[in-house]
Amino acid sequence: MNATLPSSLSPAPAAATSVQLPAKGPLLTRRGWSAFMVALIAVCALAPLLNLWVPQGSAFHMSTYAVALLGKIMCYAICALAMDLIWGYTGILSLGHGLFFAVGGYVMGMYLMRQIGLDGNYKSVLPDFMVFLDWKALPWHWTFSGSFVATLLLIVLVPALVAFVFGYFAFRSRIKGVYFSIITQAMTFAAMLLFFRNETGFGGNNGFTDFKRILDLPIATPHMRMTLFVLTGLTLLGFFLFSKWLVQSKFGRVLQAIRDAETRVMFSGYNPLGYKLTIWVISAVMCGVAGALYVPQVGIINPGEMSPANSIEIAIWAAVGGRATLIGPIVGAFIVNGAKSWLTVAYPEFWLYFLGTLFIAVTLFLPQGVVGLAKKISSRFSGGPPPGTGAAPASSAASGELKP
Repeated sequence: MNATLPSSLSPAPAAATSVQLPAKGPLLTRRGWSAFMVALIAVCALAPLLNLWVPQGSAFHMSTYAVALLGKIMCYAICALAMDLIWGYTGILSLGHGLFFAVGGYVMGMYLMRQIGLDGNYKSVLPDFMVFLDWKALPWHWTFSGSFVATLLLIVLVPALVAFVFGYFAFRSRIKGVYFSIITQAMTFAAMLLFFRNETGFGGNNGFTDFKRILDLPIATPHMRMTLFVLTGLTLLGFFLFSKWLVQSKFGRVLQAIRDAETRVMFSGYNPLGYKLTIWVISAVMCGVAGALYVPQVGIINPGEMSPANSIEIAIWAAVGGRATLIGPIVGAFIVNGAKSWLTVAYPEFWLYFLGTLFIAVTLFLPQGVVGLAKKISSRFSGGPPPGTGAAPASSAASGELKP
């Protein structure tokens, strides 16, 4: 006999346990794509036109000095972008990213030193500093320095390997906060002392300089300088798009959740080690690529690039521009280094005071950086809510996706 339960006694439907996340937005807004295209045209068309085809006497001519300066700052902007990924979106403050920048620079510098060939002061196939030290053969770590393809691979692999080994043991030991920042600074300081030694085969105090060719082409010509400038600009724009895609992906949401509530992420079934290690290695590779682009444009690489002050400056660029914005650290790199280039010429004795005052002022009065201030002013004029008031915290959005 079939019995029918009253409706009041029938079992209630199971409550939905999944959290519906908002639909994923576009990579860039229409205004963002417009700004991106303007930057692309400026790098690939406008700058070459003003530098190579506009006569030097014209007011619109872009000087060789300006090309070198902007190319150098774009390399710094890549480092600031890498810092934003690890600090702004993951909450890990590194004070050792100058090491990865210098490692990439040294790998490129070794190739450029081999390209000198017999044109050195001692007319030897060995770099001049090795002849001076009475070395008879290249060290083992110079084995692949004569190949441009191998150099490109090593620019990526060497910083990645150094970052992986250091990051694995640091994150596995759950070192975080100020302790992690201190050991990253100790790491880069120890590497600097190592590279200062002549017997390591990296040129000692003087490092590498007097480059003459790249891919057997003269490196000091206007066309080669502009080529390096365009490559640097394209790399910066490419890394920006990659970083934008990364932080909007599920991987990026987990990173932001780790930043805001790492313990909650662990209780949700995720192991933060793999996520932190991955973004740490990606950030290091970006700095290594920036260093490799920096060396042929500046013409020198030495252990001074590993100084703790350089790594601290990278963090300052990100803080001044605005963390967790991607565009903010790029803006910060241009603001700080542009001011540095002017002040070190006009008022060299006041530059460090300016840098310290700028960092303190941003920390106290502009916690969201220059970009955060610009967004606040824009929202005030447009009548919308201040930035951040209409969105859920990053940890809330990310925790909804934390389903193993």
